[in-house]
Amino acid sequence: MLYHAYELQRAWLSGASALASMGAEALSNPYLPVGYMGFGQVGASALEVFAHAAAPRGKPAFGIDFVEAAGEPCAVEEATVVNRPFGDLKRFTREGLPEDAPKLLIVAPMSGHYATLLRGTVRRMVESCEVYVTDWADAKTVPLSEGRFDLDDYIDYLIEFLGHIGPQKNGLGAHMMAVCQPSVPALAATAIMGAQEHPCRPATLTMMGGPIDTRESPTTVNDVAMDRPIEWFRNTVIVTVPMQHRGAGRRVYPGFLQLAGFMSMNLGQHILSHYEMFKHLTVGDEDSAQATKDFYDEYRSVCDMTAEFYLQTVEEVFQEHSLAKGTFTHRGEPVDLSAIRDTALLAIEGERDDISGIGQTKAALTLATGLAKSKKQYLLAEGAGHYGIFNGSRWRTKIAPAAEAFMAKHGKAKA
Repeated sequence: MLYHAYELQRAWLSGASALASMGAEALSNPYLPVGYMGFGQVGASALEVFAHAAAPRGKPAFGIDFVEAAGEPCAVEEATVVNRPFGDLKRFTREGLPEDAPKLLIVAPMSGHYATLLRGTVRRMVESCEVYVTDWADAKTVPLSEGRFDLDDYIDYLIEFLGHIGPQKNGLGAHMMAVCQPSVPALAATAIMGAQEHPCRPATLTMMGGPIDTRESPTTVNDVAMDRPIEWFRNTVIVTVPMQHRGAGRRVYPGFLQLAGFMSMNLGQHILSHYEMFKHLTVGDEDSAQATKDFYDEYRSVCDMTAEFYLQTVEEVFQEHSLAKGTFTHRGEPVDLSAIRDTALLAIEGERDDISGIGQTKAALTLATGLAKSKKQYLLAEGAGHYGIFNGSRWRTKIAPAAEAFMAKHGKAKA
């Protein structure tokens, strides 16, 4: 019933958004006298804010056509190189990229948003790297005939994608960068590949704001997961996809619930952002208003996760802390983090991160007991919140250069 209620609400809001948009255009029409009255622009701005907030959203496009490198605009080519039911592998390359440029797999989170949330991450890294991105599917679009997808499958996908990218010319595997939630499966995949001496194991792994050990500086997100038994999540937030979707009958954790949770954490800030957008519109500052619109176009574009992946992640990562305790398994086999012996690890945390607290990602450096200290590095991004670790000015000017330097240092040929 919950999913059906959401679909009804979305249909109503879609119509209301269209009406509000028409009203905003009418009040802004220079040929209508009402536009010249004192309340005309104010009313038009208010309606435009509502229309934007209520508009339905689908999967956004990456839309990275050009980047600037060495002061020159360079065309970017986007291609899908692997198709899998629950996620594709995309590749981004730019014009003029050196043949020996490092290969980087950016692992996008499967946490309710599309991979396009990392558009800024990809845009910055494609300046210096051949970039690959995990483009996870919306679970409600995957037919039941494709089977399940859980945390074990996620790890398998990462190993498969690294294998497809293959070793680099220096004999090392591609570099890997995990943003937030996938730090856990990415670290596990690295350990598994290390134990197997897989030829495509990553040369470096950069983990950004990841919940490796959520016992360190627990946040509101961690508290919510700890305060309720796993059966509460199974019975309360897991729903069945309605018949109008390709994945009809699949049990999922819907993206709209995840979005509602994130919005409620900083509701005052979101209200203030929309009020600022309203003020920008009333004075004709379209550029500032558009910047806010662009952010929320991405932020409100959400997708569903399979129930098994969501529940396993909640239980293993946030409740049992199994990776940190050494009890994490993959396909029934223990995952030994000491098997990471030659993949260099970089842990990046945000000083103001309210999703993954300080110390949660850094814990990976301690857990990798088989790795030399010289291959471990930690970066605390001053003033950065969770989103700011991988997007925005701090990311572009401070964090990304540090990640590039780390990859360059540890991306040399094996001795």
